[in-house]
Amino acid sequence: MVERRQLLKHLDSLLQTERFRDYCPNGLQVAGREHISHIVTGVTASQALIDVAIERGADTILVHHGYFWKGEDERITGIKRERLKALLVNDINLIAYHLPLDGHPVYGNNVQLADVLGLQIDGPLSEDDPSIPGHIGRLPRPMSGKEFSAWLAECLQREPLHIGEETDTIETIGWCTGGAQGYLQVAVNAGVDAYLTGEINEPAVHLARETGTHFFSAGHHATERYGAKALGEYLADEFGLNVEFVDIDNPV
Repeated sequence: MVERRQLLKHLDSLLQTERFRDYCPNGLQVAGREHISHIVTGVTASQALIDVAIERGADTILVHHGYFWKGEDERITGIKRERLKALLVNDINLIAYHLPLDGHPVYGNNVQLADVLGLQIDGPLSEDDPSIPGHIGRLPRPMSGKEFSAWLAECLQREPLHIGEETDTIETIGWCTGGAQGYLQVAVNAGVDAYLTGEINEPAVHLARETGTHFFSAGHHATERYGAKALGEYLADEFGLNVEFVDIDNPV
């Protein structure tokens, strides 16, 4: 068991939250019990994840996608009301780390994804802008576009969308987990053969085709399963807590 204040201080220091200008509050988002012993970790604080936490008697939920995003409706109605009600009635803490969890050099989504896929990390996605998460590096071995698609499907258990020639050989790659299709131009500027992220939009298809850069959209959820899981495992070892990762599948 650990005091909530002690755990939050440790996490804020570990993840260096003060370095990030984010779209949501990082750290404690909903206050529950002051003493923490059982944490459920997951990608998103959906009602389904809350229900599992309640069922398993957890006192804390730790996620990558929490609440209170900039620009959202501030009123406590609809699903927001139901989620908050469930947390408050059951006295469950909600802790969320967004960009700090994307960028951490050990437990971050991007580093963890590289480990899952066997990618070699050579440097940041952008040398000029340290606020951009992600990395550039190399595949475990040179692969064709078709072979790398199959490798992604095997490792992530999700079929990716691939823009590019299936027979082209790919050696170098840039990646940023989640909804980072907007960083494709950064990857193009870095001169890599391919770019991997979770989502794709219409302009990215044309940019990929016209620059000859392979684009792999492997799923927002599928590429971001690993940071919260790794962070939870670290907390279990550091504080002797009961920590469970719960994967609420999401096809996006």
